[in-house]
Amino acid sequence: MKQLLDLNETAYGRTGPVEERVWAILEPVAEDMGYRLVRVRVTGDNGCTLQIMAENAQGEFGIQDCEKFSREISPILDAEEPIERAYHLEVSSPGVDRPLVRLSDFELWAGHEAKVELAQLQDGRRKFRGTLQGTEENKILIHIPDVPKGEEPVWALNIEDLAEAKLIMTDKLLDEARARQEAANPLDNPDVETEIDDADHDKDGTDEA
Repeated sequence: MKQLLDLNETAYGRTGPVEERVWAILEPVAEDMGYRLVRVRVTGDNGCTLQIMAENAQGEFGIQDCEKFSREISPILDAEEPIERAYHLEVSSPGVDRPLVRLSDFELWAGHEAKVELAQLQDGRRKFRGTLQGTEENKILIHIPDVPKGEEPVWALNIEDLAEAKLIMTDKLLDEARARQEAANPLDNPDVETEIDDADHDKDGTDEA
């Protein structure tokens, strides 16, 4: 039986004040619906886009989940007005080369390649690219291939210092993602990232036609 994810597990990563406010608004909504947030990001796409990524306790987020969550959060965002300009709401699954924001993410995807960036230097280094080795207490373990000869290739990075991390698209990752998707939903295409683009939101909280 597949182990369920902890919807209340702490997420880490560097975000701006707007993203932090949106996360605070939407996190309890997501948890009440059986989801957990993976990413909240404001980009300059289409003028301004609010990107929301989420997943359920099985680590999945299909098209129906996208639609359901989008319908639920859209009026809440309109009422709270966390963004002081018109924006486009995008709700999606984390995708195959997904962000990694919780300790369980680094454990679940051990053996796969990832990029990790810290908010501050650790032993003179901030960016890491290598193979995930799981976790140890509150540390991310990653095997780095480019360390000088004679030095320890496995680094232990503090999760509290995490700025950003994501999986790197490889054949191994794609094969595993496809196998997981087919086991969960045999009729779905694992290469397609589910995504819902909601209506544009005016700065006064109303939707544009």
